[in-house]
Amino acid sequence: MKYFKGLLIPVLFVLMLYPQNGKASSEQQEPIKIACIGNSITYGARVENREHNAFPAQLQSMLGDGYEVGNFGVSGTTLLKEGDRPYWDTDAYKEALDFDPDIVFIKLGTNDSKIQNRVHLDRFEENYVDLIMSFKSRNLAARIILLLPVPSFNTDPAKQDSTKIWGPVIKDRILPMTQNVAYNTKSEVVDLYQLFIDRPGLLPDRVHPSSLGATIIAKRLYETVIQKADDTFAFFSNAGVSPYESGNFQGFELFDFEMNQIKCKIAVPKKPAPNHPWVLRARFWGHEPQTDAALLERGFHIAYCDVSDLYGGNEAVQRWNDFYKLMTQAGLSKKVALEGMSRGGLIIYNWAVENPEKVACIYADAPVLDGTSWPGGKINGNGSAPDWERFKAVYEIKSEAEVDDFKGNPIHKTKEIAKGGFPMLHVVGETDKVVPISENTTPFAQAIQRNGGNIKIISKPDNGHHPHSLKNPTPIVNFILNATNEKLNFAIIPAPSGEYRSGAGWPEETDWWTQANDIDSICSSVENIDLLLIGNSITQGFGNRPNITSSPGKNASEKFFQGLEWINAGISGDRTQQLLFRIQNGEYESVNPHTVVLTIGVNNFSDNDSAAEIAEGIQKIVDVIAKRFPSNTRIILFGPLPTGVDPASEQRVKYNEIHKRIKSLGERSKVSYHNVLSHFITKKGILNPLYYSEDGIHLKAKGYDVWAKYIKEQLEKN
Repeated sequence: MKYFKGLLIPVLFVLMLYPQNGKASSEQQEPIKIACIGNSITYGARVENREHNAFPAQLQSMLGDGYEVGNFGVSGTTLLKEGDRPYWDTDAYKEALDFDPDIVFIKLGTNDSKIQNRVHLDRFEENYVDLIMSFKSRNLAARIILLLPVPSFNTDPAKQDSTKIWGPVIKDRILPMTQNVAYNTKSEVVDLYQLFIDRPGLLPDRVHPSSLGATIIAKRLYETVIQKADDTFAFFSNAGVSPYESGNFQGFELFDFEMNQIKCKIAVPKKPAPNHPWVLRARFWGHEPQTDAALLERGFHIAYCDVSDLYGGNEAVQRWNDFYKLMTQAGLSKKVALEGMSRGGLIIYNWAVENPEKVACIYADAPVLDGTSWPGGKINGNGSAPDWERFKAVYEIKSEAEVDDFKGNPIHKTKEIAKGGFPMLHVVGETDKVVPISENTTPFAQAIQRNGGNIKIISKPDNGHHPHSLKNPTPIVNFILNATNEKLNFAIIPAPSGEYRSGAGWPEETDWWTQANDIDSICSSVENIDLLLIGNSITQGFGNRPNITSSPGKNASEKFFQGLEWINAGISGDRTQQLLFRIQNGEYESVNPHTVVLTIGVNNFSDNDSAAEIAEGIQKIVDVIAKRFPSNTRIILFGPLPTGVDPASEQRVKYNEIHKRIKSLGERSKVSYHNVLSHFITKKGILNPLYYSEDGIHLKAKGYDVWAKYIKEQLEKN
């Protein structure tokens, strides 16, 4: 470590002189160059059609002409100079340096976990700093972003050999060392590990992401590239307090300071988001930090003010009042996201009751909402006798009779909480015996909903009070991003698909690009057609195209589209963003269609896109068609077809909300809007099983008859 410490001063001096946001404006060249440094995962090994589907290629497609993304990945390489195949010795490394990138993504460390390489891991950080500085020496303003390796699901010691990339070493050694390098060099860091830890199916060989896994990486890197930042914002220069200690929190700077002799903390992002969003976290700092780290990556500050052993009482609320004032006077957003685990539920909700206008959202994890449940243990919970005595002292409860009359718990304030209007998310374990959900979250949520509040529950089966959070924090992160207006809407960003599977109704050895190219080839060979069907697998099911192996709607199309010149431009799995990409980059307008039938949006549901995001994606498609297609082309707009077997299902609720939002598009010239729900449901509102598959999404042959007949009727009207 002597070498590392000696190197640290000049490294930090150089990095402080030059901001990590690309070249200075006077030197900025177009396009912006992005170098993807890495091993086989970067290269795209075992990814079908890697030229299109490796994550650097997908990133290039998403970013477009303003960027040039170079794939400098080399299979089997190590970051370690003494590894069995050092990246340093490759031609790709030299080419990457000569590329003179503005942004450098480094994804190395996976192969360093092999048994023959890990003996050299004491030099890992030193070698990583050298790699960073080799790019900085060429372009001092280069933005350096370290990618934490994806997990390896090789974990069985009995099967270990020299060829195995080893999961435990990646988790316990490579990740923290990479975060330490990010902290010491002030480089950015992006955690890819957590994005895959609960999705082994996306790593078919237990190591390499599939093409769809590469899509996840590309999307996360896209967010990072276009992320806006207020590089002039410095919290402590505005706060009027002095940090007395700093440290490394998941690769980010963590500062300790005091406010009125109360211990406080704040973790600072590398690139503060322009609106200065922040999280105020209750107990317990640093426990299950994956959500906080993901928000730091996106420009959030994560703050903490100690209210230990105050159980959400008046003194705790007043401390947070003072802390909030300090944070906002220093420039952080006037609305804060509250995060509370376990007993932290008491303070986040009691503070929110007093300050509803200051709350952006609440994320509560296994929260205590009734003190008689915990720490009291008065119902079925285990309780904690020492904490119960302190709880009673905080609230000046002197007898059991006063316990019965006590109304200071969040569970007693649901009407006021619901009136606050802020969204709430609870993550709970179904088998929690410490803070039983039957005594806390369940009755609380029911009361919130009765009072018109907005609350969502994520229940973890076979999970007790611990562990908190989610292995993959994406649902929590997206909830907070949505509530703070910081979420990027991928539904409106044109992007190709990494889809590759015979289950999509395609022949073996074909992928999304095969389908897209087939459609373009057809469109380039005909013109002046009657009907162009654009959509996903439901549209694809009409058949009438090579490389489709499943066509449940073929008979319907032959019957109802007889005599029409028509093209099927449906591709299984497509979301709004894939359709946008195809329309913008394809030959569709050249066929001069009389009518376009647009059916899209249901696959965005699986990405947890909100109804508003999906509706915006559909609107953008309509805008692009209106701009690119001939002026006489008319659009029959369906949006997503009916989905959600039960009328109360989450799918149906989202479907209904989307249609409320896109209905007004039918007021445009040449656009007719259609909600065909009534044609596909029974009198009880359930999707008709004669028309729909069990998934509540795909049509059976009789469903295609209903839909094709409806389309034909609309064509005959014009």
